[in-house]
Amino acid sequence: MLLSGRDRRRLEETASGTSAVLLPADLAAPEGAKMLAEAALRKAGRIDVLVAGAGIGWAGPFLGMPHTDIDRVLFLDLNAALHLVREVLPSMVAAGRGRVVLVGSVAGSVGVREEAVYSAAKAGLAAFAEALRQELRGTGVGVTLVVPGPVETGFFARRGRPYHRSHPRPTSPGRVAGAVWDAVSHGRDDTYVPAWLTLPARVRALTPGLYRRLLNRFG
Repeated sequence: MLLSGRDRRRLEETASGTSAVLLPADLAAPEGAKMLAEAALRKAGRIDVLVAGAGIGWAGPFLGMPHTDIDRVLFLDLNAALHLVREVLPSMVAAGRGRVVLVGSVAGSVGVREEAVYSAAKAGLAAFAEALRQELRGTGVGVTLVVPGPVETGFFARRGRPYHRSHPRPTSPGRVAGAVWDAVSHGRDDTYVPAWLTLPARVRALTPGLYRRLLNRFG
């Protein structure tokens, strides 16, 4: 198993007690995805499962969001994942097996007020997962979209605003990791964490007017 991230100390804490190989990398850098993919393929020879979960947030009204932050959120939450998949995918297709796991967000399914750009990026990631899945049909390579709600990480502190909603309640990183493993093991296309988050996503998709009325009433 290869683990990558910007913070070596956190990588070491995560990998403690395992045989995981650490590959520190910054996907926000222009060549970050290419360098990471090349290093991973050199180290492992092949990649059976790619989990792309890098992301950042920004909270506040869209009209107050600096252009630089728009670009930064879109790049790391959407573009970086696409570039990483583009670098790794040829070796999977050549081998005739593999799975790409993209970590989205329920914000991409329903849109979240004052998280407009983050929601847009995650919606784009979901559309990419669906389109890529169709393109890869018959190659032996699958695509899984994991859609968590809020997760108990440093994400909210780093974006500058703590999570304050009562629902959905944040879930643990371990639960999300377990959902990823389960989805990969069973070849699932989509999985929500927790599973009940499929409900607002379906209401939004099937009856958007009702969804908006419920949102206006209950927040």
